[in-house]
Amino acid sequence: MERAYELDDGLYVLTSWIPVPTIGLLPANAFLVNAERPYLVDTGVLTEGEAFVREVEAVIDPAELELIYLTHTDPDHIGALLPLLELAPRAKVITTFIAVAKLQLGLRALPPDRIHLLNPGAQIDLGDRTLVAMAPPVFDSPETTMVYDSRLDALFSADCFGGPQQAPVMLANELSEERLAGSQRLWAAVDAPWIHSIDRDRFDAQLAELDRLDPAWVLSSHLPPARAMTSTLCRNLGSAPDAPPFVGPDQPAFEEILKAAALAAATPVPTPPMA
Repeated sequence: MERAYELDDGLYVLTSWIPVPTIGLLPANAFLVNAERPYLVDTGVLTEGEAFVREVEAVIDPAELELIYLTHTDPDHIGALLPLLELAPRAKVITTFIAVAKLQLGLRALPPDRIHLLNPGAQIDLGDRTLVAMAPPVFDSPETTMVYDSRLDALFSADCFGGPQQAPVMLANELSEERLAGSQRLWAAVDAPWIHSIDRDRFDAQLAELDRLDPAWVLSSHLPPARAMTSTLCRNLGSAPDAPPFVGPDQPAFEEILKAAALAAATPVPTPPMA
């Protein structure tokens, strides 16, 4: 897991880079907003829960957290949820009804007094800012919501607008137009395979709504942070239904991947000569 870093005033990014064979390096981002009422958006990868807690502690005392906004319940979003709820006794989990049910089945039932349900279109007043829940145009889990922070002018877009990379980068703005568009189309095909049979008029209308919102930051769970790029991101995603569907490796290809991984693990790294 990478070290947490400050992207904007009080806005911190917590990232793990996940290597996915045949796809690339997938960023798994969560976000910490150290504000009048501090909150998290998601809680990292399930296999890195302890490391995630340490990165939160490097920025803020977890006991000060008031909200944990859970966009959805996939394993790369709920990693440190349970330990953080222990460390942050006042924090409520902001999510949806289906998310609460899925947590009960797969992780642990949350006490009712630790839950606040927020459907798309609803909002929470945090004093110095408002958080507005929104429905994403693409998603892989039915409980998914995005959230807009009015003070940061930032849209936390969950899996929407994601894109795997060839190497870690700090900002999506560093990518070429071709690289960014290709990565977004690939991720949409992987994460939301139904996109190839979508109602294009309704899909385009959702993208147009986000384009009009035009947040300063689009903060996807699976793309490096994007500054002032809403129109580009929407245009790229709008072309995804026309891209080829994703087909993963079959068994022979999988065996070749395993052989290559075993060979790489067995190959010694050359030692540089002594000066």
